[in-house]
Amino acid sequence: MSEVLVLATVRDDVADFVGALFLVYGVIIFLYVLTSLIFALGVRPPYARWSDVVLGFLRDVSEPYLRIFRRFIPMIGPLDLSPIVALILLQIVGGIVVRLIQG
Repeated sequence: MSEVLVLATVRDDVADFVGALFLVYGVIIFLYVLTSLIFALGVRPPYARWSDVVLGFLRDVSEPYLRIFRRFIPMIGPLDLSPIVALILLQIVGGIVVRLIQG
């Protein structure tokens, strides 16, 4: 009985960790879209190394995933809807994966 309880606890811990990874990745994508929008509006301080580092990190982490959706979802004028679809799909897949791990 004790072995089953330990196994269930480990599965819940792993599921919580994987769920947190999906959440953090979603937040990174959201921050990338938000900072790109803010910097595109000219709010970026000139010659600020920290803003280049932050935007570079967010771009390097987010773009590989977003590029998949940009191939199939065309821009509507100046609006890029691919991050919205990417975030929705990320949350759906994250929920499914977490439920599968929990059993």
